[in-house]
Amino acid sequence: MVLPQHAAARDAGLPPATHHRLDTGLIRLAPHETLVGDCAAVADALAAWRTDPTTLVAAHPAHVFRPLSERLDRWRAAGVDVAPFHAGLYLARNRYNQLGLRHMLPLDRVLVGAESTHGGAFGGFHHRDQGYRHLQMAALITMYGPMQQDTPADPGLAMMDVLRAYAHDCLHYGSARRYVLVDGQPTRTQYGVNWRRPNGRTYSAADPQDASHTRNLGVVMEGACDREARRITRHIAARYGITGPSSPADPGWWAYRDVTGQLNDGEPPAIDGEAGAYVTSMGRYERGVNRRYAAWLTEFGSGESEDLHDLVLTATVNGDSSSLCHWLDSRHGPGTFSGAFQADGYFALGA
Repeated sequence: MVLPQHAAARDAGLPPATHHRLDTGLIRLAPHETLVGDCAAVADALAAWRTDPTTLVAAHPAHVFRPLSERLDRWRAAGVDVAPFHAGLYLARNRYNQLGLRHMLPLDRVLVGAESTHGGAFGGFHHRDQGYRHLQMAALITMYGPMQQDTPADPGLAMMDVLRAYAHDCLHYGSARRYVLVDGQPTRTQYGVNWRRPNGRTYSAADPQDASHTRNLGVVMEGACDREARRITRHIAARYGITGPSSPADPGWWAYRDVTGQLNDGEPPAIDGEAGAYVTSMGRYERGVNRRYAAWLTEFGSGESEDLHDLVLTATVNGDSSSLCHWLDSRHGPGTFSGAFQADGYFALGA
């Protein structure tokens, strides 16, 4: 593995000479995870988190979670056309291979919730407390729409939502991570091109809540992953002629535009219950992640946004920021990466 070349990597306060990759056939490691220090002890600590991914479902006791492969089989048996998901999976696999990601998130590590006993439960990408969990190396997602039943109320939109979630979480699964033991617990000190010291101090600081642009590497990488996932979903929706509801009063009208990356400015009408809360969460994510990332691409990659986007994704996957830094330096001057992202006090003595 090639370590990133920016200053955060050189001075992250870790012992780089001891980093080691273990055989993923012996323990559960994602494709670009690296262990530091006592690798066997780190591996054992991670294995304790990863043995049973169903521990994640404790946060949602009212929902029934099944592996994605089983959920797709059940939907197919009920007459739902699941071909769009498989077509999207093929498209994502080919695209991610170009980015250096050779292995997709196993379907049995993705748990999909439905069959809820909670009245009014409404699921999908923006349902609370779900997504990829790096310690458990598993993803938790929910079926889009009303969740009381086993099959989706809007099968086409539900297929697009689960495809977007899976394509998004595959990139998280395949991103570079580095772990070391801190007080006996596996601690992530690298994620993609962002670094965190063992004491928790991060290379890149959070954005102000009302920011319209970003100087946070987490937002950049999250935005890059979602931009890619929604591009795949948009392509598959067009291929299969999947469209959303015709009325903005329907939460699906907003969800379709969100899942295909076409959620423009505008305020939804008042929508009752959890569906309304879902649309509100959708808007918050759009403003806090996707629009900030789009603004960053325009700011630093004007006229070359797609090239910059590809560099961000590739660096996130392989953990090497040297090509990204060189690209930014050649267009905006030396030290652009650290100037944009390095948090004040990151190199402070004792930090």
